[in-house]
Order: sequence, then structure tokens, then C-alpha cells
Amino acid sequence: MRYSLHHISDKDNCPFDESAYSLFKFGDTSYAAQFGEELFDGFIAAHKDLVLGQEEIVILPSPFLTLPTASNYLCMHFKKHLNRFLAANGKKACSESKIYRNQTYTEDYGNLDYEQRVQLIANDTYYIDRTFIANKCCIFIDDIKITGSHEFTVNRILQQYQAEGTFCFVYFAELQNRDIHPSIENHYNYFAVKDTEDIIRVIRKPAFRFNTRVVKYILGAAPEAFLEINSHFSQAQREELLDLATGNNYHLIAKYNSNLETLKNILWQSTCKKDKERLSALQNSLSD
Repeated sequence: MRYSLHHISDKDNCPFDESAYSLFKFGDTSYAAQFGEELFDGFIAAHKDLVLGQEEIVILPSPFLTLPTASNYLCMHFKKHLNRFLAANGKKACSESKIYRNQTYTEDYGNLDYEQRVQLIANDTYYIDRTFIANKCCIFIDDIKITGSHEFTVNRILQQYQAEGTFCFVYFAELQNRDIHPSIENHYNYFAVKDTEDIIRVIRKPAFRFNTRVVKYILGAAPEAFLEINSHFSQAQREELLDLATGNNYHLIAKYNSNLETLKNILWQSTCKKDKERLSALQNSLSD
């Protein structure tokens, strides 16, 4: 079964807020909360009986390894509202699982067509716990369906692992007019985020959280832009950025090596500075 909240049929008339969507894609989770609630409301209005007829429901965001996608935050809020609905109807809360994905490319496929997208992600490796999801209602959440390449990939994974159950694909938006080129996805992605200043405005928001898109953008930035962006991070955010990047194996990708080494040096210098300050404070206290 497939459900989408918004249907894109006219490239000049977007059915959702393009600016909000762009900020959401680059880590503003306040819009993930808004979109997650809107998506749940639309989905449950259309499929209330299906949901209440299930004994066990599993929610799965789009595939990722360590570094979440923007749709993972959307999925989180969808799940929250789904569990409230299930509890209000005396049903068991849903579970959560994931498809593990080791991403092998750095290209932004927002400008590619279906065949190019499938070819690009073909070398990625995936894993799903088929025992956990067996014979359950699995709801796969994603923010947008443009060509269907990810749905094709998920279906291929389910077949590969011989997974059995009820499978529902749920999207915030879906391109339904095939005369519109898939590059419209990048129009939405970058609608409100076009340069370093825009990225900085996003990361300074209280609801900012790292996701795959914003981390790849930051690590792939020119050295001067990377330093400018980095200057707006707290020490804790710098450490989180490094941990998420290495956890996603980005240290093995040549394109990101230079900025990751710069980040390590900044963290090392900060640690040395703190150690010197502690030593100085200790010496002053002993002299007193």
C-alpha cells in the first residue's frame, strides 16, 4: 500500500511550503515536527481501519547507517502521533526498526533521473532484520517520492531477505506528473539554502540537528566556507559532527578528508587550550 500527503502535478504550483521543506532538509527539526504531524493526520484519515486492524506495527525511516536522514526526524514525530492514536484506541504501541545502509557515494542525486539514481545507489550495502519485522505491518516513512528509486530499493531488500508482512510506503509528498523532470527535487531541497550564510542561519536555530544532507554539505564545502561554518558550532557540536561523520565512514571518502582533518585539529587545539587553562588555574591555586 502507498500513501502520499501532497501530490506534485504542476512544477509552478507546489502543494507545500517550499522554504519550510528546504530548511527541514538541512536540519531544522521544527519543520520535521510540523510535517510529521501533518503526515500522520492525513494518513490516519485515509487508513484508520487498516491501522486499527493490525496486531503489531513497525515504523521504518529511510535507510541510514549512523547519521540520520532528514526523514528520520519526520518519522520520529509521525511515530509519536501514531502511538498516541494507538493508545487512545486501546492498541499496542508501534515498534521501530531500520534498514542499515552503507552509503558509497557523495553525489547529490536530486538532479538525476530514475535509471541514474538506481545505478548510483546500486553499490550501497543494506541490512534489515527480517525476523523482527516478520508478519507485521511495516510502515516505511520518507519525505518525498520523485522517481521511486528508493521504494524500488526497499522492495528489492525485502525480497532479498525474504521478508514477509504487510508493507506500507508513506510519503510527505509525491511527484505524480511524469512530465516534470526529477531535478525538481533539488529545487525543493535548495529553495531556502543556497550558500554558506543560509547554512549558518539554519545551524544557529535551536531546533537544528545534524542529518546526512547538511553534514555532506558542510564536509564538502570549500576550506574557507568550512571554517566559517565551524566557527558557529559549539565544542559539543564539533565533537558530534566528527563522531557522526566517522560513524558513517565519511573519513574513508577522499572528498571529505581535508575538512575532517581540519575539524580534528580544531578539536585538538581546543583541548590543549583547556588543559593549559586548567594547569594555570591549578598553579595559581597552589601559589595562593
